[in-house]
Amino acid sequence: MSGKLFVSTCLVLASAATMTAQYARPTLTKGVGIQQKLNSPVPLDLIFHDDTNQVVPLRTYFGDKPVVLSLVYFKCPSLCPMSMRETMSGLRRIALEPGRDYNVVVVSFDPSDTPADAAKTKAEFKKQFNRGGYDAGFHFLTGDQQSIAKLASAVGWTYRWDDASKQFIHAGGIMVTTPDGKLSRYFYGIDYAPADLRMSLVEASQHKIGTPVDYVLLFCFHYNAAQGKYTLAIFNVLKLAGSLTVVILSGLIILLMRNDKRKKMSVSWKAPKHA
Repeated sequence: MSGKLFVSTCLVLASAATMTAQYARPTLTKGVGIQQKLNSPVPLDLIFHDDTNQVVPLRTYFGDKPVVLSLVYFKCPSLCPMSMRETMSGLRRIALEPGRDYNVVVVSFDPSDTPADAAKTKAEFKKQFNRGGYDAGFHFLTGDQQSIAKLASAVGWTYRWDDASKQFIHAGGIMVTTPDGKLSRYFYGIDYAPADLRMSLVEASQHKIGTPVDYVLLFCFHYNAAQGKYTLAIFNVLKLAGSLTVVILSGLIILLMRNDKRKKMSVSWKAPKHA
């Protein structure tokens, strides 16, 4: 295949990928998202239950170290486990130790989740983290609707229950707070780079507040309509896939054009005549 033909093919594929990815945000996700409330305080007097069924105020885990705050629900079939796995993976790969350098507080926004559900989830992810400090630094909490609603509102977390699918519709992400509970940084989606996590924890430990970040929301929902089924923000995933395809193909086009130029220069070049 010639360079020009390949370039033309790549452009067609890129355009097709972009067109495929152009979906409007589903109406099912209306009113669902994560609003950045940087420098806002987390309400530390809210009462929850830990995974041993002990009553604990949220301030138990704040005060002397930064906190990674994650809102999920323990019966979530897709996005929540993915977000928690990425949280574990990212934190496991940094030198900081949970319980000593930071705390992780995972709060269920489903009032039907129980301390037993929290304990089961904590045990499952302990195997994945597979590092010291997990028991001391990771805390899985459940609470009543009043405490959950106040916490969600304070951190900008909006979600809703869908009767048709019997699931919560929500976005994915985590937050980092300063030791005294001020919101310092938001991470969206499910991809939390270790270097970014480390930097955000270091800055939060110094009571620094980050700047607003760009984001792409991933939504978790299960929806049946007109013989179709949409799960795990398929619209957003397609947008990301289309954009990634364009970037990759653009890089290939540039490389091929450079190689083609080098070949032409090599063919046209002739050795100089020497006396």
